[in-house]
Amino acid sequence: MSFQTPADFPKPLFDANASGGDAFGDLPEWDLSDLYSGTDSPELARDLDWLEDECADFAKSYEGKLAGLDAAGLLKAVQRYEQIDVIAGRIMSFAGLRYYQITTDSDRAKFMADCQDKITNFTTPLVFYGLEFNRLDDAHLTSLLDANADLARYKPVFDRMRAMKPHQLSDELEKFLHDQSTVGAAAWNRLFDETMAGLEFEVDGETLSLEATLNLLTEQDRSKREAATRALTVVFRENIKIFARVHNTLAKEKEIEDRWRKMPTPQTGRHLANHVEPEVVQALRDAVVAAYPRLSHRYYALKAKWLGLERMQVWDRNAPLPMEDTKVVNWDEARETVLTAYAEFDPKMADIAKPFFTKGWIDAGVKPGKAPGAFAHPTVTPVHPYVMLNYLGKPRDVMTLAHELGHGVHQVLAAEQGELLSSTPLTLAETASVFGEMLTFRKLLDGARTKQERKILLAGKVEDMINTVVRQIAFYDFECKLHAARAKGELTPDDINALWMSVQAESLGPVFDFVDGYETFWSYIPHFVHSPFYVYAYAFGDGLVNALYAVYEEGDPDFRNKYFDMLRAGGSKHHKELLAPFGLDASDPKFWDKGLSMISGMIDELEAMED
Repeated sequence: MSFQTPADFPKPLFDANASGGDAFGDLPEWDLSDLYSGTDSPELARDLDWLEDECADFAKSYEGKLAGLDAAGLLKAVQRYEQIDVIAGRIMSFAGLRYYQITTDSDRAKFMADCQDKITNFTTPLVFYGLEFNRLDDAHLTSLLDANADLARYKPVFDRMRAMKPHQLSDELEKFLHDQSTVGAAAWNRLFDETMAGLEFEVDGETLSLEATLNLLTEQDRSKREAATRALTVVFRENIKIFARVHNTLAKEKEIEDRWRKMPTPQTGRHLANHVEPEVVQALRDAVVAAYPRLSHRYYALKAKWLGLERMQVWDRNAPLPMEDTKVVNWDEARETVLTAYAEFDPKMADIAKPFFTKGWIDAGVKPGKAPGAFAHPTVTPVHPYVMLNYLGKPRDVMTLAHELGHGVHQVLAAEQGELLSSTPLTLAETASVFGEMLTFRKLLDGARTKQERKILLAGKVEDMINTVVRQIAFYDFECKLHAARAKGELTPDDINALWMSVQAESLGPVFDFVDGYETFWSYIPHFVHSPFYVYAYAFGDGLVNALYAVYEEGDPDFRNKYFDMLRAGGSKHHKELLAPFGLDASDPKFWDKGLSMISGMIDELEAMED
């Protein structure tokens, strides 16, 4: 089922603050009434009642009977299950999005938890469905698919279900895991979210939120960046035992379930969910790690020279360049920049994006208690996606808008597939978002009037790509080490700190020093808590888009149609099928070098500007 919580958390971004929207123009807020008009709406009560009755009736109609259904009967069962998914997803989307607007609001937290409890209880009778479906004989299922084209449409869904067949447990154990989910990982996720949202940081006599403090790491004033970093270290250290407990518990819970399911590695579940082969991910990881010296090491050595530093501190990593204009980009300008870039690629792309701005599909302002970062949540296919930002008028915020709108466009197009086929694996879910960023970047680069403007834009893009590729693969290595170590026993905060530092110097390069306290910075990364091993999807998406963009620049006359077809496919095709029309194959180890060479080429140009 797809109704847990907003799933698409982005890479951690240093682009948020605690101020309102006045300085940036009229920032939009969500209008969630397309889901429900409020927590007391009659439609919500009706849907909860319907869901309880329909789940019970579904089990009564089909439990123990799937093997005896003909093709038409199985199609009806699948369609009923899909409608249950829609209604459950609609309820949890409303509850989750409302909660993320103010995570510190106890009433919103209670409403979301109550909805989750009810839906978990209602859907317990459905646990049999996937288990029983996976017990169907292969030849029998094939004959049903051959007999009914409408049923055969769902084959990609069935393939993903049956990939879990070797890892499923007894019916009783699966029901137990389903029932206890709300007090397992979901509860620890809430503890993490609410703890993070409530943290306060003292910087130069001012009390700031996490987002506001992280935002200072992109300030021109080096003393402000240092003060923010030191404030972060103080508060993270004060709370490190809580974060270590969260990570220890979640990693142990995962290890137990993986062991029972006979998952060969901690990463296997993520690979299965992403419908990607382990060797493809390993090839990506190895290619990026091998490229550290010619990417991040080389770039940061260049940046140190621009900043006039012999050594870089961690608070210099996302510093603007000395010659960079720090003017605020207001909301109207950001919107027009992104929509124009989208329209120049194809007017259809801009047309799909426009309602996000006019119909309350974006929540952009920074508010106390609001969830950090940014995401695009698809909700359910009969409605539309919603985008969350923490907009502060920095150039990176414009890129974040382009990124999340790319997700939104993808989700709108994929919705044509229906609820069960629309969901795109994480590895491909980042395609449209990163492509949207690239279109916006190229638009800005083409408009650069001076060598200095071009240099600033190129440097910003290289930094974003390093954060998307190098940093995320370093995160992935950290997670791999964390889960491997936790399998051997409880980890102290110092143990986790040491694992974090073991990947930092390797990935960032020899020009960096690491301030005392930086070893705790693993604690605020939400991906490690919400979606273990999610992070490699960013590097996958960036490499894939770089290769796609190269095909686009080569002038394939049918590129746009192929691109929209790929987005419309949602989760109905494997990455090999989706990339074949472009002449690309992610399973080829050389594929990743193409994407990495684009980053390297930009650094080449930056180095040439020094002459």
